[in-house]
Amino acid sequence: MSDLINYMSCGILWLGLLAKIPDLVRQRRDPFLLAISSVLAFASLCFLFGAPSTVGFINSVSGVPNLAAPLTYAAITAYSAASLVLIVYWRGGPETARTARRWILGYAGVLGAIGVMFALGHASVERRTDFDTYYATTPYTAEMIVLYLVAHLTAVVVAAYRSLGWARHVKGHLRAGLLMMGMGTVLGAGYSASKIVAVVARWYGHDWSRLGTTISPACAGLGATLTVAGTVIPLAGPYLADRAGCWRAYARLGPLDRELTEVLTRESLRAPRPFWPSGTRWLTWRQTAIYNGLYYLERYFDQGLYRETYFDQLHTAGDAQRAEAVAWAAAITAATQAASERENGFTAAGETGPLPDRPDLPVLLCIADALADCEGMVALSLHEGAAPAESV
Repeated sequence: MSDLINYMSCGILWLGLLAKIPDLVRQRRDPFLLAISSVLAFASLCFLFGAPSTVGFINSVSGVPNLAAPLTYAAITAYSAASLVLIVYWRGGPETARTARRWILGYAGVLGAIGVMFALGHASVERRTDFDTYYATTPYTAEMIVLYLVAHLTAVVVAAYRSLGWARHVKGHLRAGLLMMGMGTVLGAGYSASKIVAVVARWYGHDWSRLGTTISPACAGLGATLTVAGTVIPLAGPYLADRAGCWRAYARLGPLDRELTEVLTRESLRAPRPFWPSGTRWLTWRQTAIYNGLYYLERYFDQGLYRETYFDQLHTAGDAQRAEAVAWAAAITAATQAASERENGFTAAGETGPLPDRPDLPVLLCIADALADCEGMVALSLHEGAAPAESV
């Protein structure tokens, strides 16, 4: 895998880790949050240490040929353990802490063994991309290679089994995240599996090193990306869905806002729009302006028209919510027209009175939809009326 791809992937993961720092400061003892942060941190180290330029830099600065190899293996092993611990805490249960502790201790033993075997082995020739196959027959170094590959393969197989199995029993963002994580760990298994095949082939005198230099990095990169995305989806999904809902509500209120624009502008009832394009802030801004407009029109609000329209719609369609929205729309339209015609003084022609009730956001959305339907009907009638003239 090229330096550019490694460093870009590492940078993206660091951004995700930086976004978690405020939560870590507030909840530094939360094991689930620590597990997610560990997955992001160790995955970024895998990409960082795996870049050929980083390998050369570590080896040259340390003066130890191939020191980058055990560091990379340690990062991969720690990432594998963090993924397992994350799933354990994600799933929960009475044995959560004990199970997580066992995985941590087991993989800590693997990390220690990697350091000991590298120290006992003899790897004097620097190999930046094919270290595994080149030293597959070197005493102690070969055992170190097999140990980290088996540890990684075990972790991704267990993680894939648990995440995909759990995904069958849940829904929504959690299911999407588990499926994504499951696919990522399945692809991640291709990393260690292809390297194991290349190492075994080396034992029998075959040179299949291209498996470790082409297929393995591709599986590792895509697998880690999908795995990390799977851990983020259940956390970011509800937040993004909420923000998307705010933007949809903001857009749906457009017809009602346009109906009140003349009153809001003439009476200076609309505050300046928030500069930052936030769905929550802009929705609140538009909703506040609409309330200001409705309270101003209260003196022009025709109660008789509201009740008549409401009962007509209720009798016709039998939907109380729809009838209420259409009645509001008709009364608001009539009130804005009356306010425009009698801004210097108004004598009620109908039965005026206070607003029925302060409409909440769902009611405002229904009123806006009713006004949008009226706008669509007007546009359609104008289009149909213009058609004969165009054909003449």
